[in-house]
Amino acid sequence: MRQPKMKRQKFLRETIDRMPFITDEALAKKFGVSIQTIRLDRMELAIPELRERIKTVATSQWNETMRTLAPEDVIGEIIDLDLGERAISILDIKPEHIFTQKNIARGHHLFGQANSLAVAVIDDELALTAKSNVKFTRQVKQGERVVAKAKVQGENDKKLTVVQVESFVEKEIVFTGKFYMYHDKEVY
Repeated sequence: MRQPKMKRQKFLRETIDRMPFITDEALAKKFGVSIQTIRLDRMELAIPELRERIKTVATSQWNETMRTLAPEDVIGEIIDLDLGERAISILDIKPEHIFTQKNIARGHHLFGQANSLAVAVIDDELALTAKSNVKFTRQVKQGERVVAKAKVQGENDKKLTVVQVESFVEKEIVFTGKFYMYHDKEVY
């Protein structure tokens, strides 16, 4: 049963406050209304769209902590960062990311997202990719959202920090990479 508008908008605000990364589609499903109704409710409540909410949260949280990159140098948008441990970013595949005749993402965008996330997770002023081993496991299409997850695995015998990155579309792995990062810091 549909809720009255004021009640729905109250719960909408509370839901977005609790889960700022929830999509309009998920909200529409949750409240049993159309996506357009959710968008109109957000406009009336002056709640920005998902992309703007992500940027606001990411900028406020990561500007202070990310040491190796400026936020505008990251491919995708970082939504979680624990320096020296793990990081997560998202990249929505748009027309500028695809081969125009094939409607699939260019590999360098997926690599760039993973590589910049591997750089960002390093807890140092400077980090450079010394080497990487990557594998693309399926094509990514326009309109899909790629979630990259980086985890610092420690150092190898050459004193390079090893960062494992896995990229997903929904729950399917589309890219994996092991990045060997040079930086000045000794050991984590």
